[in-house]
Amino acid sequence: MTPASSPGGEPFDFTVIGSETVYDGAILALRVDELTMPGDRTARREVVEHHGAVAIVACNDDGAIATVTQYRHPVQRRLRELPAGLMDSGGGESPVEAARRELMEEVGVEADRWHTLVDVASSPGFTDEALRVFVAEGLRTVDRPDAHDEEADMDIDWIPLDDAVAMVFAGEIVNVTSVCGILALAHVRATGADLRDPDSPWVDQPTALDRRHAARK
Repeated sequence: MTPASSPGGEPFDFTVIGSETVYDGAILALRVDELTMPGDRTARREVVEHHGAVAIVACNDDGAIATVTQYRHPVQRRLRELPAGLMDSGGGESPVEAARRELMEEVGVEADRWHTLVDVASSPGFTDEALRVFVAEGLRTVDRPDAHDEEADMDIDWIPLDDAVAMVFAGEIVNVTSVCGILALAHVRATGADLRDPDSPWVDQPTALDRRHAARK
């Protein structure tokens, strides 16, 4: 565990001294940890465990990127997003393998070139959910598998990167991973910033829910 800095500048080790599982479901679990705190206190923190996920900025030879629009029930409307999805549980699928699968399933393309763009901790105040966003280039069309549920209603559009950036600032693209991925790629295109390899270490890749599910077996 990495020590945190206290107001006095000395590191403090936030130690878990108790933990209770409140809910254990298919795609998330809720646990409550009791932690030591500065000043000889303890505090309870609710933590949502979630699978790791990936998103893809798929860029074609014309400079357009793939977006998908699908219904998101928690906000009860359709959102325009980057292609994305959960990594398969069980730990047998690497992040870039998950990205390849999701791009094929949602958009019907494969890519010859992959790079890691950004890593995103979606809301670290209460969840370990984190996503890795990739850039995919050298695209070719393949057959998509049959779609189900919300994905059966999903629209696929290719839009110029500059238009996607404008949609972010207009509030038309609000998904946090999509906002990060689109703006990051725009920065890379403008500055020539170097990108990481697709298999680069991912410090915050979630593992707690996979370990929990593995322990059930």
